[in-house]
Amino acid sequence: MRYEAPQSVEAAVDLLAGAEGAFVLAGGTDLLVKLRSEMLEPDLVVDIKRIAGMKEITPEDGGWRIGAAVSGAEMGEHAGLIADWPGVVEAVGLIGSTQVQGRATLAGNLCNASPAADSVPAMVAANATVRIVGPQGTRDIAVIDVPESPGKTTLAPGEFIASVFLPAKPAHGGDAYLRFIPRTEMDIAVVGCGVSLVLDSAGKVTSARVSLGAVGPKVMLVEAAADALIGRASEGAALEDLAAACSAAASPIEDKRGTVDFRRHVAGVLARRAAEIAATRAKGETA
Repeated sequence: MRYEAPQSVEAAVDLLAGAEGAFVLAGGTDLLVKLRSEMLEPDLVVDIKRIAGMKEITPEDGGWRIGAAVSGAEMGEHAGLIADWPGVVEAVGLIGSTQVQGRATLAGNLCNASPAADSVPAMVAANATVRIVGPQGTRDIAVIDVPESPGKTTLAPGEFIASVFLPAKPAHGGDAYLRFIPRTEMDIAVVGCGVSLVLDSAGKVTSARVSLGAVGPKVMLVEAAADALIGRASEGAALEDLAAACSAAASPIEDKRGTVDFRRHVAGVLARRAAEIAATRAKGETA
């Protein structure tokens, strides 16, 4: 196995495009585990941490651009990110232990393409995008379009994610992410739900995005759930309709961690709770 640590995007792309069995190393919390367990035998590992911008969080167009090698711990200490997108920051903070948080990244969690990834539903709810670089140049796509199926992404050979972009927080907007796990910590989601919404002066929802994780082969955006909130206050019957839409949209597997019926029920429960938290935050109140 060959290890390379290029100092430019162009050099990294050249390395990845010129080798079969090449893998990108950002935080390494998934890749290194697979290497140690001999699940992977790469010909080349390309460490992107020395490339300018990969470890930076920078303001852009009212939002935030987060380099692919920025850790969860670094995001959790960034006041601007916490103020604008607390749900996304909280979701990243659920990945692994304190030690893992020092290395785990948004881009890595996304590219691992696990249906149960915590940060992905939160990013989808926030309408986040990623900047992909590769042999054909640079392109920006929505986070929801990156995972294709469990363990597989839509990235072409030689491409990698250089950064994640969280858009400007809307006025009177709020977001939240919740998950259910069997244990109190250090587990993967049985169900995860992200909600982002915007309120008008009367407290009614003017726009919303609702996403679910771990209840399908990839994260899903539940438009029927958002429609259940729009034009209504985030309470009572609107929340009941939201929960019903999420339960109906869920198509989970059944295993020792939960039955299909249980997971569908939990999807609705989490959606309702996340929407309540997001609405509280949109009102400028502490949640």
